[in-house]
Amino acid sequence: MASYDVIVIGAGPGGYVSAIRAAQLGLKTACVEGRETLGGTCLNVGCIPSKALLHATHQLHEAEHNFAAMGLKGKTPTVDWDQMQSYKGDVIGQNTKGIEFLFKKNKVDWLKGWASIPEAGKVKVGDEVYEAKNIIIASGSAVATLPGIEIDEEIVVSSTGALSLPKIPKKMVVIGAGVIGLELGSVYKRLGADVTVVEYMDGITPGQDLEVARTFQKLLAKQGLNFVLGAAVQGVEKNKNKAKVTYKLKKDDSEHTLDADVVLVATGRKPFTDGLGLAELGVEMTERGQIKTNAHWQTNVPGIYAIGDVITGPMLAHKAEDEGMAAAEVIAGKHGHVNYGVIPGVIYTHPEVGSVGATEEQLKAEGRAYKVGKFSFMGNGRAKANFAADGFVKLLADKETDRILGCHIIGPMAGDLIHEICVAMEFGASAEDIALTCHAHPTYSEAVREAALACGDGAIHA
Repeated sequence: MASYDVIVIGAGPGGYVSAIRAAQLGLKTACVEGRETLGGTCLNVGCIPSKALLHATHQLHEAEHNFAAMGLKGKTPTVDWDQMQSYKGDVIGQNTKGIEFLFKKNKVDWLKGWASIPEAGKVKVGDEVYEAKNIIIASGSAVATLPGIEIDEEIVVSSTGALSLPKIPKKMVVIGAGVIGLELGSVYKRLGADVTVVEYMDGITPGQDLEVARTFQKLLAKQGLNFVLGAAVQGVEKNKNKAKVTYKLKKDDSEHTLDADVVLVATGRKPFTDGLGLAELGVEMTERGQIKTNAHWQTNVPGIYAIGDVITGPMLAHKAEDEGMAAAEVIAGKHGHVNYGVIPGVIYTHPEVGSVGATEEQLKAEGRAYKVGKFSFMGNGRAKANFAADGFVKLLADKETDRILGCHIIGPMAGDLIHEICVAMEFGASAEDIALTCHAHPTYSEAVREAALACGDGAIHA
């Protein structure tokens, strides 16, 4: 029976990163994965392929709307959907093969198959049983749907099916105005589909800073996305190659329907622990089906750890990566650390949305004295030159100490710009620290500095 110091279950961003870190720390490590390729949902049917389609369709949008104004004239590109799918596949392949290379480089064994844990210290893969001093569960999450709605991945699809539709639909209904629904809704809107987003809450991106969410909705509506908010979906009826979505408006209980060629169910995800045998092992779970862990990512069963989407916290690939490295370091006798107060969130539409730390609504609820520094991208020279002046940077700082409490950006490259604030928050920086730091001109990042200046005596270009 083969024996390992660490066996990681799942090769998504949390799992493969954890396995590599454990191996780097001198631990004999294996990683179990049942897919044909490594990388989990993120690299195969999530983050990476969706970003490929977002990038491709943004280029189409630029060609249709901005090229002529820049003196780039000619016939607008037509969409070869099969070629776009091939491009997406190539991107996936490059990334998944890259992880295979990293496993070989770091001497991580890939145990191919689906795992179960027959008892503490043992992992079963197929007919083989392996011994493990430590087990890290990183099995990720699965699509969560609404009661009574069956996903067939043809007419009623999850994010997985939406990435590989056989053709571009004329009409698409998206159920859920969260990150996944808005990103994929944007893709198909740019490709020419009539897209309607139905959301149970009264606003999009629940939990986002309210001012950002409202601006975001206006900008997406300007791009042609339709929104039905405060609507409870009652069901989806399929008829041959079409679907009918029925919903009730919460404000007056009136019932309405929407016709669609494709319905995308984007109502979130749930922890995936099927087949692991956790109940038989006595692993404690939360009411939401998550694995309970302590501050060191340990479960109540000695030698079994859990990270990523299967435990509490935001279901984000980078959160899982941080936990994966930290858990490996704890097992190796080091001090693993994750700062849960500085985990950024990004929405990769155009404009992008990036956020970290507290929202203004959270600070108000806490009764925290704070100040706001805002700067519009309309005052940023680079943004105006690039037809990207929609949006703003909003910096929140403690009223007395000036310490940065949060930041919310809607605008060009927001997903990259937010990391300046992440680093600043890690070091306990003040808004003034950002304001006094020289930023290259002309860059989008100057908008972040201007927002920091607005927390003090005032922005220069406002």
